[in-house]
Amino acid sequence: MAVTYTLISSSVLSSTTASVTFSSIPATYTDLMLKVSGRSVGNGEWFGSLRLRFNSDTATNYSVRSMTATPSVGYGEETSISFFYGAYAINGENGTANTFSNAEIYIPSYTANQEKPFSMSAAVENSATSQPFRTESASLWRNTAAISTILVYSDANFVSGSSFYLYGIKNS
Repeated sequence: MAVTYTLISSSVLSSTTASVTFSSIPATYTDLMLKVSGRSVGNGEWFGSLRLRFNSDTATNYSVRSMTATPSVGYGEETSISFFYGAYAINGENGTANTFSNAEIYIPSYTANQEKPFSMSAAVENSATSQPFRTESASLWRNTAAISTILVYSDANFVSGSSFYLYGIKNS
């Protein structure tokens, strides 16, 4: 079975921006893949969080379990929160200049009439402190609606040059 990726939409920022929205996501694919190359400004840190909301849902319908590796490994769990929270997922303003992180969010069966599990894998490089971060998370959106809109934001603003690509995946 061949797997094919089709670019649904993309956004490469030309100025500092608070969020990126992918709307009118077609229901013609099996899965979704969101790829982010990002950097934030405004939180005074060398790392930032990556946050998502599906279909403008602000209720406490999200859960996340994550593992973050610096030189040591940490675990975290958030249940019944109002957005997906990927800690240590993007470079911050105090990190190495002009360095962008990368993250992939995989959303299988986004149109199925069931709760939506999804995962994130992210890497943040920071030569200034020699402490790169690697974050892996398994998450759940407790809603059975098909995902038609994805809001991507952070605990700060995304800088110019941050890029966001949403792909549809077909298993055919």
